[in-house]
Amino acid sequence: MSKLDLFSFVPFQLNRLAAEVSAALASEYQQRYGLDIPGWRILATLGFRNDACTAQFIAQCTRTHKSTISRAVTALLQRELIERVENEDDRRELRLRLTRKGRALYHELVPRLKRREQQILSCLSASERDNLAEALGKIERHLNLIQANHDQEAPHHDDLPAAKSRVSVG
Repeated sequence: MSKLDLFSFVPFQLNRLAAEVSAALASEYQQRYGLDIPGWRILATLGFRNDACTAQFIAQCTRTHKSTISRAVTALLQRELIERVENEDDRRELRLRLTRKGRALYHELVPRLKRREQQILSCLSASERDNLAEALGKIERHLNLIQANHDQEAPHHDDLPAAKSRVSVG
């Protein structure tokens, strides 16, 4: 019977790295801004996009359970960082977008998080960082994961498995 070396098993390595990087980034927005990880993921997704989107889409992009996103949406609405808007094509559907206050917070956080990302990746050369980004993108494409702000929302979100975007880091 062969054994599995957990520490060289890529899914385990990716999970550990994701947890560590997420925790490192969370320290930038939790203490100073009172945001939790789901709240940041919502702000990041809305800030990254040019248009409003549904909570279901955010859950799909960030691989975060719908109920977790729902609770975070409620908290962000109460803090007036996001707002609900009607979908022009389907008035029954409500979408989310950043408020002016939410956009200001997003723009204040982005440079801090990018600096922290650079600190985390500083052990890699520029070429290694490019190769890592290329390899991660290739795996994401292979798994049909959402990768960009122009990726469209699917018409029936509940029928789709959740997907992850680079937006979800943190």
